[in-house]
Amino acid sequence: MGKPGDIIVALDIGTTKTCAVVGEVVADGVDITGVGESRSRGLRKGVVVNIESTVASIKEAVERAGNVAGVQIASVYAGLAGSHVRGVNSHGIVTIAGREVAQDDVGRVLDQAQHIQIPGDRRVIHVLPQDYIVDAQDGIREPIGMAGVRLEARAHLITAAETSIQNLTKCADRCQLHMADLVLSVLASAEAVVTEDEKEIGVAVVDIGGGTTDVILYVDGSVAHTAVLPMGGMNLTADIAAGLRTPTTEAERLKLRYGCAVASLVDPTEMIEVPGVGGRAAQPVSRQLLANIAEPRMEEIFRFVGRVIMDSGYRDLLGAGVVICGGGSILEGTPELAEHVLGLPTRRGEPTGVGGLVEMVRSPSMATAVGLLKWGASRPARPMVPPVASSRPGPVKVPPGQASKMTGTLGRIKDWISEVF
Repeated sequence: MGKPGDIIVALDIGTTKTCAVVGEVVADGVDITGVGESRSRGLRKGVVVNIESTVASIKEAVERAGNVAGVQIASVYAGLAGSHVRGVNSHGIVTIAGREVAQDDVGRVLDQAQHIQIPGDRRVIHVLPQDYIVDAQDGIREPIGMAGVRLEARAHLITAAETSIQNLTKCADRCQLHMADLVLSVLASAEAVVTEDEKEIGVAVVDIGGGTTDVILYVDGSVAHTAVLPMGGMNLTADIAAGLRTPTTEAERLKLRYGCAVASLVDPTEMIEVPGVGGRAAQPVSRQLLANIAEPRMEEIFRFVGRVIMDSGYRDLLGAGVVICGGGSILEGTPELAEHVLGLPTRRGEPTGVGGLVEMVRSPSMATAVGLLKWGASRPARPMVPPVASSRPGPVKVPPGQASKMTGTLGRIKDWISEVF
């Protein structure tokens, strides 16, 4: 658990952007003290495909966040995404020989739950308890202190490709960063945008990123199902670029500024300027044409999400409906389209539960980064991902909470001396 005054740093390495957020642990949560962003240039569908470009993006984002917060960043909580991520429900059983359940017993039964057959090129990154069974009594959330003969646990396991984990770790190591923990991105997003009541009632969180759309279902307060779809906002950007014959960068700008996921919400007389390719003159185009391109792609994404929810078997247990987040959810009309396609009440989720520079993170696209901060502040560091060996000398890695404000103070004194002399 983070202590007041500890500094926590979140690193969200996405397909389209890399974001670093610095937070200080306070008595009632986390205060945002710095945010830095950079364009991602080395990832495809959430997976590192170019080490050098990814390292450059991480360095840029981390440096910007550290400068705003006045700290030197040495340790991060990083998000993990990509179509290589898999989720599966598992079951573990241990004997407790008629005594009270102790913390060690809980650890043993969760360890048993993760002993499943997985390929050698994959690794378990999360064991998320659902509930416990003591003898014949099920539905137990906290078994410690209960007497019985046999303890069982139901859990949801998250596995990921070993090579993807190692490549991400290598990028952090090349930036001289210690990875305090590696967290499933959509799990972190849920920490930021849904309430405990919604988790109890049953809720689906849909994080629409640049390269993937991640889904996580909560039933009775615990994770019941996860899935990753290999499609996201970049697919829509490509559709716009092709449909309007404009460069990809301009297509992205038009999407964010004028895009709408429901064509009927757009005034058919409203016109926008679309830059041409190869120096060709800009052309006036109806904004409704842009919406006509966006609506089928967004509808396709939600139809695949609906299939994931239906196939999970938990659709009827999602009493709180759906919460959408991620950069792809910012498009006007997205909640309305999602509600129509999924047949479930839908809202757009923005990060909550943090203080400080909240205006800098008040966007659905910041859900993962804020969730990583809250994860780091509420849980002990779990250095499950060792740094990749590097032949280059570097600074000593500092554990979470020790990238203190003192470092930032010294940095500001050095800057002041440079300005004076």
